[in-house]
Amino acid sequence: MKMNVIIGLFCYLLAGCAVQKTSDQEYYENLSALRPKVIVPTDTPYKETSHTREVKSTIEPTKTVNNKVDVVLDSIDQYNLVRKFVDGYTIQIYSGQNREEAMDSKKKISIDLPDMTANLQYQQPKFRVTVGRYYTKLEANEDLVRLRTSFAAAILVPEKIQIK
Repeated sequence: MKMNVIIGLFCYLLAGCAVQKTSDQEYYENLSALRPKVIVPTDTPYKETSHTREVKSTIEPTKTVNNKVDVVLDSIDQYNLVRKFVDGYTIQIYSGQNREEAMDSKKKISIDLPDMTANLQYQQPKFRVTVGRYYTKLEANEDLVRLRTSFAAAILVPEKIQIK
């Protein structure tokens, strides 16, 4: 009984995976009948080119949301004025409980990559050595690749960045 069910399932799967026949004809569908028609007044002067038609009259908008958008943008501005931190990223090159290794990592980065500045932080019970402040992962990726040549354990970590 079980064997018949297994064989049946196997045959069903094989039939479902069969290659479907493709046609030799190229697919074409004319949708021009469904496109909306634009009626251009005959008294309006226009310049017709090979692929575009320009109407030389101005059209006044009837339904605008400018006032509503301005209110939202103003509230975002006010929020940004009082905000002190943003979500960002930093590159962590060392994390551990040994202070000597943390200091060595900081010295090594100042020797190997003098254009980068390392920050040593103590967050009980471990020391962290981080480099840089970035707003996006893409921005940090170039420096991360450079740091991985000297520090194989370098990783990108999310962090709050203080706005100056």
